[in-house]
Amino acid sequence: MYNILVCDDEKDIVSAIKIYFEAEGYKVFTAENGKEALNIVAKEEIHLILMDVMMPVMDGIQAVRKLREDSIIPVIMLTAKSEDVDKVLGLGIGADDYVTKPFNPIELIARAKSQIRRYVRFGGQPEKPDDKVLSLDGLVLDDGAKEVQIDGEKVDLTPKEFEILKMLMVEKGRVFAPETIYRKVWGEEPYGSESTVAVHIRHLREKIEINPSEPRFIKVVWGQGYKVDKER
Repeated sequence: MYNILVCDDEKDIVSAIKIYFEAEGYKVFTAENGKEALNIVAKEEIHLILMDVMMPVMDGIQAVRKLREDSIIPVIMLTAKSEDVDKVLGLGIGADDYVTKPFNPIELIARAKSQIRRYVRFGGQPEKPDDKVLSLDGLVLDDGAKEVQIDGEKVDLTPKEFEILKMLMVEKGRVFAPETIYRKVWGEEPYGSESTVAVHIRHLREKIEINPSEPRFIKVVWGQGYKVDKER
């Protein structure tokens, strides 16, 4: 049995999510704000967190930022807003995915299962590294150390950003469709994957590109996907 923590100050939403996941055989813990959620994480074994963005006392962004100081528990952000700023901010501080309210219960459960499967597959630990080092024009990805450097300066990436960049650098020159990136990095069939991948790519560019509007590394092939060019 896997444990899910639902953190949202809207009781009707919490109640509905609890019903959905208990019907799937999960044990569900609930919290009304980020502070309560962190207290539960400190006491219970949690395999996935569904975290609302806007809440009193401590919002979802603050809670995830605090959580990521010492935990890699997967987090799916829940937001009622459609603006990209919430999605970028949520994913940029360490969330693994997001779902916009009102959500499809089947999609939410599918995404949750994907995150839990990846988490428990490695015993709650990051994927075992190999010692391969990839480099391109000042960009260095050390898969063994799970580090990325630009011109000798370390860049902090989230796990999903790291895996996307590694995927593109391993096969330089190949164009990857958003669905392919989602399938390989998230480990699940894509459900509305294009926007999720686009948000991760955008934030990744902001971290590794000097000028994200004129990218040096990650290029868009319009209508097809993303690629990293081969060495010039």
